[in-house]
Amino acid sequence: MAERRPLIPVIIGPTASGKTALAVALAARWPLTVISADSRQIYRGLDIGTAKPSAAQRARVPHMGIDLVEAGERYSAGRFAAAAAGWIAALPPERRPVVVGGTGFYVRALADGLFREPPMATDQRARLRRWAGAAAGLGRWAARLDPAFAGGGRQRAERTVEVALLTGRPLSWWQRHAHAEGVMRPWYIRLTLPRRLLHERIAERVRTMLAAGLVAEVRGVLARGVAPDVPGLDGVGYRQVVQHLQGRLAAQELEGAIVSATRRYAKRQETWFRHQLGGAAVRTLDAIQAPEVLAESLVRLWDERES
Repeated sequence: MAERRPLIPVIIGPTASGKTALAVALAARWPLTVISADSRQIYRGLDIGTAKPSAAQRARVPHMGIDLVEAGERYSAGRFAAAAAGWIAALPPERRPVVVGGTGFYVRALADGLFREPPMATDQRARLRRWAGAAAGLGRWAARLDPAFAGGGRQRAERTVEVALLTGRPLSWWQRHAHAEGVMRPWYIRLTLPRRLLHERIAERVRTMLAAGLVAEVRGVLARGVAPDVPGLDGVGYRQVVQHLQGRLAAQELEGAIVSATRRYAKRQETWFRHQLGGAAVRTLDAIQAPEVLAESLVRLWDERES
C-alpha cells in the first residue's frame, strides 16, 4: 500500500539554485545519502558541464545516481526509478535518503511511478532508433503523434515517437492507463530565487565551467570516438561547445550562448515544478540564504511535520 512507501525529502529547484550546497549542509545535521535525480549527471566523463558534486563533496556525502552510463547510452526515467528503489532499500536504517535534482521526470518517476512499458519488437525498435538518431524535426513528429508531448529534448522526443509508432497508442495514453506505483512518498522542498539573482548565478556558473576546462572536456570525449549528438552531449552547455568545436559558434559567442540556453532551461524547470508535482504539498525556501541557514530551516520544517 502507498502508506508503506517511505516518506523522503526531495530538494528541487532550477539549475544554479544551490541544491547540492543545501544537501551538503544538511549532511552536517542528518546522516544522509543523496539520490541524485539529474538526467545529465548520470554520464561518466561529463563532469564540468553537468555541475556534478565535487570530489570533496562526494567524499563528505555519499551520492547515488552519478556516473552510471557512458555518453551516448539512453537512460530512461523508468530505469532510474528502478535503480533508485534498490539504492533506497539498501540503505541502513540510520542513514536517511534525500533526493536532490532538477530533472522533473526523474523526480516524478520516483514519487508517482511510470507506465509499465508495453512489449515492443526488438528489431523494429532498433531500426526506429537508427532512423530517429538522424531524423530532422523529431520534436514535430513527436507532437503530431502525441498531442500531449510538451518538448524536453531529443531523447524524450525519440521515446515519444518510438512508443507511438510501435504500440499504436501515444505515450501519454500509456502513462494514464498502465501506471505503476512510485517507490516513495515525496516531501518537497523547492528552492526559489528572484530571477535577476538566478541569472547572475547562472552566468557565474558558466564562467566557472569554462575556466575549469569545459571545452577541453568535450574535446576529449569527442576524441574517444563519441558522436557529437548523442545523449549527454545534446544537453545544455555541451551542445553549444560541440557547435563551437565544429566551427559553427565563435569563441567569443560561446559563453553567452551557454548562458542564454541555461536560462531557458531554468525557466522550463521552474514551470515544471510549479505545475507537475501532482498536487503534492511543496514547502518553499528562499535560496538567497546561506546553505547552512537553509538546512536549519529544512530540519525545522521536517520536525514540525513529525510533531
